[in-house]
Amino acid sequence: MRLFYVLLLLVPLLAGCETVQKGFKSVSDALDFDPPREKPKESPPPSAESRLKAGISRYEDGNYAQAQRLLQSALAAGLASRSDQARAYKYLAFIYCVTDRIAQCRQEFNNALNADPKFTLTRAEAGHPTWGPVYRSVAGGR
Repeated sequence: MRLFYVLLLLVPLLAGCETVQKGFKSVSDALDFDPPREKPKESPPPSAESRLKAGISRYEDGNYAQAQRLLQSALAAGLASRSDQARAYKYLAFIYCVTDRIAQCRQEFNNALNADPKFTLTRAEAGHPTWGPVYRSVAGGR
């Protein structure tokens, strides 16, 4: 008979435990007192201008493959300034010239001049033995 009274007392107690656990997938969930964390918001993609700056930096570091990707990405993202567009094309031309892709180098100088008709190379850039002659042939034909 005592067992009956013990069970009679345990049933409501166990039933109460069940209602406390509802909504939790596991005991560790029920014991987790930290509020749910918000997912970090995705940052917006880098601007076209920041891609241009990064591309020029990679070019100056000698990382031509990464520079090329960043410069093309900057152009695709829509550089607002015509002079920035011309700068991106100029560095692409430099990359193509130093990697012996002269036809692409010539095309990028054409693109630079089309983007900004006032585009010119500095005296030092125009005197470069690799891309100087290519630039002069493109600019002279206009």
